[in-house]
Amino acid sequence: ITEMAAVSAFLQGGAPRPYPAHYMDTAIQTYKDVCKNMVLAERCALLSAEILKSQGKYSDAATLLIKMTSEDSDLRSALLLEQAAHCFINMRNPMVRKFAFHMILAGHRFSKAGQRRHALRCYCQAMQVYKDRGWSLAEDHINFTIGRQSFTLRQPDNAVIAFRQILINDSRQTATQQGAFLREYLYVYKSVIGASDISLPQLPLPCINSSATRVYFGHERRLAEGEKQAATHVSLDQEYDQDSSAMWCHLEEQLVASVNRGIVPANFQPTQYCLNNQTDNLRHPLAVVEEPIIVEVTFKNPLKVSLALSNLSLLWKFSSDGTSSSKETKTEDLTEETITNEETTAVGVGNVGHQTLDLMVVRGRQNLKILGPRLNLTKEDKMLIRHGPDRRLDPIITPPMPLMEVFFLQFPTALLCGEIRKAYVEFCNVSGVALCGLRVASTHPDFFTFGSQATTPLTPISPNSAENCSAYKTLATALQPGSVASEVLVSADDFSQPSGVIEIPIDGNTLQSGESTQLPLWLRGPDEEGVHEINFLFYYESTEKGLKISHRVLRHTVFICASRSLSVQASACRSSVPPHHCLDDKGSGGTLVFVDVENINTSEGGVREFHIVQVSSSSQHWRLHKYINPDKDKDCKLSSRERAKLCFRATRCKPHQATSDAVEKYTFADLNLGNERIISSSTPCGDFFFRCCRIPNSHQGSLPTEDRGSDITNIVKKCNELDLNIIIIWKAYVVEDNKQLILEGQLHVALQTIGKEASSLTPKEEAQEMVLLKFKSELPPPVVLPCAELSQLIKTNLHYPETYTHPFVQDSLCLVPVTLTLSNCSLAQVDVIIDLKHKSSSPESLEVHSSFAWVGQTQYKLQLKPQEVLGLSLQACFLRAGVYNLNTPQVFAKPSEQSAMCETSQQTASPALIIINNTCDACWPADGTT
Repeated sequence: ITEMAAVSAFLQGGAPRPYPAHYMDTAIQTYKDVCKNMVLAERCALLSAEILKSQGKYSDAATLLIKMTSEDSDLRSALLLEQAAHCFINMRNPMVRKFAFHMILAGHRFSKAGQRRHALRCYCQAMQVYKDRGWSLAEDHINFTIGRQSFTLRQPDNAVIAFRQILINDSRQTATQQGAFLREYLYVYKSVIGASDISLPQLPLPCINSSATRVYFGHERRLAEGEKQAATHVSLDQEYDQDSSAMWCHLEEQLVASVNRGIVPANFQPTQYCLNNQTDNLRHPLAVVEEPIIVEVTFKNPLKVSLALSNLSLLWKFSSDGTSSSKETKTEDLTEETITNEETTAVGVGNVGHQTLDLMVVRGRQNLKILGPRLNLTKEDKMLIRHGPDRRLDPIITPPMPLMEVFFLQFPTALLCGEIRKAYVEFCNVSGVALCGLRVASTHPDFFTFGSQATTPLTPISPNSAENCSAYKTLATALQPGSVASEVLVSADDFSQPSGVIEIPIDGNTLQSGESTQLPLWLRGPDEEGVHEINFLFYYESTEKGLKISHRVLRHTVFICASRSLSVQASACRSSVPPHHCLDDKGSGGTLVFVDVENINTSEGGVREFHIVQVSSSSQHWRLHKYINPDKDKDCKLSSRERAKLCFRATRCKPHQATSDAVEKYTFADLNLGNERIISSSTPCGDFFFRCCRIPNSHQGSLPTEDRGSDITNIVKKCNELDLNIIIIWKAYVVEDNKQLILEGQLHVALQTIGKEASSLTPKEEAQEMVLLKFKSELPPPVVLPCAELSQLIKTNLHYPETYTHPFVQDSLCLVPVTLTLSNCSLAQVDVIIDLKHKSSSPESLEVHSSFAWVGQTQYKLQLKPQEVLGLSLQACFLRAGVYNLNTPQVFAKPSEQSAMCETSQQTASPALIIINNTCDACWPADGTT
């Protein structure tokens, strides 16, 4: 009665009373409890639910349907749960999660009732909600159920897809549960493979990190053989470094520019042997026919169960030139590889191109498709996700190219600072094509130099046979006191490499297929102590021109540990000896060079002592002339922390060496301190000198005199400019393994200015102190003329007898002739004023008698041409015997072009002492002559 009353009330159109849902609830309860008739109760519940849904009361309808579920009938409960789920999804604000949850409950009850198709449908609808929400456990359960139901219903493809989703997702299941999922998948997968014709089905495991794929183009290098050390080059074991890549690119640009007359071609692309996600992959890489291509694929096992991989191979296809047909090819299988739980590993597979073709790797079912960098240029690129091209898996195979291998023999790992060591390098052409144009560039071009194969002996069988062999070219000479330096005139073009690229001297400049050659390589330890990374880049070309690959390069990196050896400080000052006392000076005056050498080695390498065996010089204008050694020692030995002071006389080069056709030539002067002379102008001493010393521009010294004299700063600079390079050659005795070894080396000191000390050690840059912030701009400092430098324009010397005897009894006035020599040290015309009335007030002058006078003209005004030497005759008058200082004339000078400038007082030499003796009457002859 209540059921019929509720239906009647609902069917009354426009009834003021609402639908009496409680009537239906009473009827349902009566059918269930009193009548024990569940069919009538279900009919009443379904009728009431439809009435509630028609009125939009989906929540009440879902509640009513859920109440009717029970354990008595799985099919009835499944239908009611499914209808309740649809009520949740049809609400004004859909309750999506409740819909999915009740669909899963309905699918479970359908499965228990044997309705697998309905169960699969419910789970698939629920999966639409749970997918990509991060609920991994729920997804695993749903996918597992879908997979089982699909396999039971003979839908193997859907089953494989469902099980695959379980394995590729980030699962939080236990290892046992993951193992069960994996076994279930393998069982389904095995049955699918046996029943289908799919050649390459997609495998979910292991996961591939496509962006981390690396491609290596190159030959597998031979390892070191015996004493040989192979070049490091490039391998997959090396990590990519952006700074290092930029450095190698810069070296390659230097090499390419040296071949193309100093210009880098516009289409130049740096060589890339290993491509990864950080390299430039916009262009197709170039590979060489018959050379391997190694593809390193990064696998990741997301499971907690180990995976054993075997028979790995790379599938690829290619298209030949001019044809559109393609053929799928398989590379050789690799050995077995095991990936443990949650491990990431890289496996390399390779292939070899056997014909000229455009290669396109099949990216296959394992997602080997590489996305390029994301585009972010236009507005559309920023709003959408777009990726640029990545061509690292699309190489172009080119015709054969030469392939070179480099080996090093007796290459050291530790050197003293400045130590010279002779090693050997072997170049092997392992390809079927001849190579030419062999060059090398380095980050440290001053570290090494190549010799000529024709003048170099063959490599010794073992290093022991070369222990006491000198790396220098020497001549046996006997040390003679007072001997002058041996001189050689050398052109800088014979040694210097303006671009920093060194051409390797091989016979015929060509290395045929299968040939190898061995060359000497001289090394010099860096001037700074510590560990130094030195990089070599070898360049070579094919004898055939017009190929896609214009050249090839080979990299090599070494680490050298440099230890301290000697420290050299040098300075120069003008000599006070009159110019005409030196026959070799040609009236231009000499210079004294002081060299201070200290042994700063800590004896960690077993170094006993250092011997200074020779001091050489190299310059366009100056040369070491003579060694001034008061002790007359044959050798200079320095133990730890000992110091030696050496003095040399330097003179200007001979006039014929300064002609216009020899501006670029340098004079090498050798002063040996032992029994042998080292020819500093030959290899390796001359090579390392020109590599280590910065050679000034030669055109600066060829400017006209009037142009140089117009600038006061240039005048001062030229006046004190020396430009003399000192080469200290030493030997060190080392005890190693109860054997005494002799080490050799050389240090360089560049003397640029007279009076300024130079050192062989590189000065360390001091950290700048913090400066307070100033809000008011300071006035610029006043321009101060370099008085100290302008006082060295004129060099003065007094020539007079050291002792003079005069009879003061007969003649009270003693007149002594004195010659004042003036030397213009500058390259400009100079106005000179000589004042003889000046009285010195220095302490040195007060200690001697000053009661004398200059007779005759007391002031002179002269004009000296550039580097002119002028002698001025004077007379000094003495009234009594004694010791007098004649160095009283005051000399003032200024450049003639600087008319507004006042004359600057010039520096005087040391005191010029003269002894005046008085003779008695008995000693005089009768005629009064002297």
